[in-house]
Amino acid sequence: MGSSIARELSKYKLSTCVLEKELDVCCETSGRNSGVLHAGFNNKPGSLMAKFCVEGNQNFDEIANELDIPFKRSGKLVVGFTDEDKEKLIKMKERGEANNVAGLEIINKEKIKELSPFVEGEFALYSPSTGILNPFIYTIAMAENAVENGVNYFLGNEVLNIKRALCEDKDIYEIKTNKGTYKSRWIINSAGLNSDKVGRMLGIKEYNIHPCRGEYFILDQKVGQFLNMPAYPVPNPKAGGLGIHLTPSIDGNVFIGPSSEYIDEKDDYSVTKDVMNLLIKDGGRIFPHIKKEHFIRNFSGIRPKLVGKDQGGYDDFKIELREDIPNLINLTGIESPGLTSAVPIAKYVVSLLSQEESLKENTHFNKYRKGITCFNDQPLEIKRKLIEGDGNYGEIICRCETITKAEILEAINNPLGVDTVTGIKYRTRAMMGRCQGGYCQTRITNLIKEEKNKKEEEILYCRKNSNMFVGKVRV
Repeated sequence: MGSSIARELSKYKLSTCVLEKELDVCCETSGRNSGVLHAGFNNKPGSLMAKFCVEGNQNFDEIANELDIPFKRSGKLVVGFTDEDKEKLIKMKERGEANNVAGLEIINKEKIKELSPFVEGEFALYSPSTGILNPFIYTIAMAENAVENGVNYFLGNEVLNIKRALCEDKDIYEIKTNKGTYKSRWIINSAGLNSDKVGRMLGIKEYNIHPCRGEYFILDQKVGQFLNMPAYPVPNPKAGGLGIHLTPSIDGNVFIGPSSEYIDEKDDYSVTKDVMNLLIKDGGRIFPHIKKEHFIRNFSGIRPKLVGKDQGGYDDFKIELREDIPNLINLTGIESPGLTSAVPIAKYVVSLLSQEESLKENTHFNKYRKGITCFNDQPLEIKRKLIEGDGNYGEIICRCETITKAEILEAINNPLGVDTVTGIKYRTRAMMGRCQGGYCQTRITNLIKEEKNKKEEEILYCRKNSNMFVGKVRV
């Protein structure tokens, strides 16, 4: 969300910076999700969730082209088994149509098998406009395009305190982080899981984020051939999510999950045995072709919910230009479908800003961003030309995903200056294959060490203090 807003702000002559507490832009909710472009039939008609989700879905082909990100309109099935399920599906269809979602259809078992032969269900709601994307690349692409258009990113800067102060006879914000103090006339609070914490620094006391964890399994790409579109169960309205579902990734893996569990800490990304067993059991109901030998990794994400465990369900997005606090736009409770809604929300935020400021167009704004060339996706003749032009394309670093040295080097020298191991992973898919970095991780860390002139002890996996090494085994 922050990177989408930053990109939108870069269309105007403004001095803009992003303060990010992590060492990259997709370490929390932005990167820990199903990677689904939602259609908008799950959201209450008239809500910001419904409005921005539908708008984001309809315009995403254009955004994917501008940012050079992989994207597919896969379609989606919400499957049911009982008469009660069918009634819920009919209501979902009606809600979607009220939100202007196009093409929704209730289909029978035969049609399910025609669309996705390995999915089980007696009937389903079929949504042709649903899509799948890589949330890491999407977030990174928006951030990189913002930087290319003049936005400054300050990574590893956790906001500790905010106060109003006079500076050269102007009332401004002083924002203290763990690395220094920044001064600004305006603040846009888009802190996700910590939006309530930042809000309280600004004097906003009415919102509390209730962290709700969802756990996932990732299945080997071998399973991808059996699932061509997301398959969801009929959701439980009281649950914290849409139920345990099966989602093909844009890269050919399959996700099982997420679960839904309210937790106490906003950074508890644990995965638990009981929930993992539940994922296998519930996921197998609609997709019985699950074998434990296909599991290659598990992970979890946390939803920044505004409703607690006792209430359940959803609140709407909160996006507001505060009258009680000057020069502040506050965003909180941006859970799913936040990924789908990111660009429309950014446009809305800038429209709020334009009510108070006269915005001048940045005539040098370039909406296009070129991603890292994926060698493995190229035709043989293009592969030959790439190797002829740069011999590093001829050296494979990650065997599982066929990622070349040239791609790794381009990722290490990214526009944001990220040099963590996961930073390279998110940009190239290296270490995401069957062996999960068993072969390539040490080779990648050595390239980071050489390119960034770092010592072994300075190499970080993802976050602050996530040091990979304590020294050398041998010289």
